[in-house]
Amino acid sequence: MASIAEMFHPLQAYLHNSKRKFEEKWRRPLVERGKLDDFKILQTLGTGSFGRVMLVKPKKDNNSSYALKMLEKAHVVKTKQVKHTISEIKTMDAFEFPFLITLEYFFKNNVYLCLVMPFINGGEMFSHLRQQKKFSEELTRFYSAQVILAFEYIHYVGIVYRDLKPENILVDKDGYLKLTDYGFCKKIDDQRTYTLCGTPEYLAPEIILSQGYNKSVDWWALGILMFEMAAGYPPFYARDPMKIYEKIVSGKYIPANHFSKSLKDLIGNILQVDRTKRYGVMKDGANDVKRHVFFKDTLWSTILFKTAKPPINNYTDKTDDKGSIDALGEMIIKKSSKNLLLKNFRTLNTICQCLRVQASKNIRVK
Repeated sequence: MASIAEMFHPLQAYLHNSKRKFEEKWRRPLVERGKLDDFKILQTLGTGSFGRVMLVKPKKDNNSSYALKMLEKAHVVKTKQVKHTISEIKTMDAFEFPFLITLEYFFKNNVYLCLVMPFINGGEMFSHLRQQKKFSEELTRFYSAQVILAFEYIHYVGIVYRDLKPENILVDKDGYLKLTDYGFCKKIDDQRTYTLCGTPEYLAPEIILSQGYNKSVDWWALGILMFEMAAGYPPFYARDPMKIYEKIVSGKYIPANHFSKSLKDLIGNILQVDRTKRYGVMKDGANDVKRHVFFKDTLWSTILFKTAKPPINNYTDKTDDKGSIDALGEMIIKKSSKNLLLKNFRTLNTICQCLRVQASKNIRVK
């Protein structure tokens, strides 16, 4: 079993240094880097109401691959997501952690906001879980450890994530994870927030009951994720979302028969409706989870620095997969000689300043 000193002291120093870097990035103006003409678009990776994510390569560096997320400014304004979108960009730009997607380039043109991120070519955890039906406890442990470390970092810098689910976790070709999609991230520091957001099966009781919440909701979601990884289905499920909410608030669920005693115990301590008893939220914070017997053989520093050998690492390299073009169709890039919705995106730095100064106020950003 790893010593307490080995497990925690290196990480605390790492977190302290990482927070300083985060604060520096969070305070600085958001500067555009790059332009659309710098990249060669290869294929469509995915679509959504926001637009599309494209696989691209820099024209001057054919050895690097990136994911280009193109957001139509008109849609962002129509759905009143200007503030949230800029907050997501700002958060992605400030994050710097091994298990979090970061922003490599950012620019806008007359039609689009463009976010360029590293291309993670192992696919979504959701796809792997659906294919394998369920994960072994060894793989569940390995993946959970990375999410725990990511949450430690996210919470240490004052952010609440609020959208943990298999669809928002990418697996790289070596078998390590990257959390993505920061649309629900919010900088709250030690404050509470009341927004109802997230995926029904992963919502914490305090969100459903409109009680006001903070990082506690992320730890609850970790318990849901661990259960779903090891069982192949979430602990609280029904066709009707209202039935799901009733089950969540009751806190009653049935562990899968094949769960080990230690896994049952850890999930039970995380899925506590009473936040004062929930692992991850109490006095010792994440250490209550990390010191649990389920992780007794986990060397946390080897996870953090990616020197631990993943239980499985034969993930397919998606860069040569041409099927997504046929399935989704090639994207027609819209062009305009006029800078559309200029007043809404005239100065991103002004919006970012409002996000920092008015984070606790309900304001409309123009």
